[in-house]
Amino acid sequence: MARHAHFTRELFQFLAELSFNNDRAWFAANKERYEQHVRAPLLAFITDVQAPLARINRQLVADPRPVGGSMFRIHRDTRFSKDKAPYKTHAAAQFRHRAGADVHAPGLYLHLEPGRCFAGGGIWHPDADPLRAIRQYIHGHPRAWDRLLADSPPLEGDMLARVPAGYAKDHRHATDLRRKDFIVSVAVSDARVCAPGFMDEFLAACRTVNPLVRTLCTALGVPR
Repeated sequence: MARHAHFTRELFQFLAELSFNNDRAWFAANKERYEQHVRAPLLAFITDVQAPLARINRQLVADPRPVGGSMFRIHRDTRFSKDKAPYKTHAAAQFRHRAGADVHAPGLYLHLEPGRCFAGGGIWHPDADPLRAIRQYIHGHPRAWDRLLADSPPLEGDMLARVPAGYAKDHRHATDLRRKDFIVSVAVSDARVCAPGFMDEFLAACRTVNPLVRTLCTALGVPR
């Protein structure tokens, strides 16, 4: 049985307009559109993805609570930013590891933005201790890391200018020892997001990303 479409073009239309009208007055006047075309569909998607996601990785949580769950808030944290625009111009959800409340653990991610939609996962900007643990794993398990790289999309994210102290500059994975993020992504078109088969496409991307998530769990000593 074909799955139904969760999202419509109105989601992208709202976000596109928000990018040109990123102020509280405009958002207040259009809040009903946000609730109907962005917030409610994303929460429904999170609810519906719970069971199939658990079959891919039972450590990852799809939490449909409107506050404190998988869905990111639309409001930006502007306290330390020069950009004081109050709202994000994308919608997103993170499917966190069950241990994520206590430790910095990997997870999966869905990003919806006009012309820039993707599913991804891994670990972004880990703190010093988990970052050190991942680098130690790469350093000590080069063959396992080889297998991961062969089976996953290219790693993305920020990098140091040089190999950190304590690691050989000529290590076979010197490039990855320089990484500050360990994430991969699978792009998807806006049209595909609005299609009935998007849930299956997202789950296929999750299966593609899951080897990285599981490897990072091993490196960090959390259930995989």
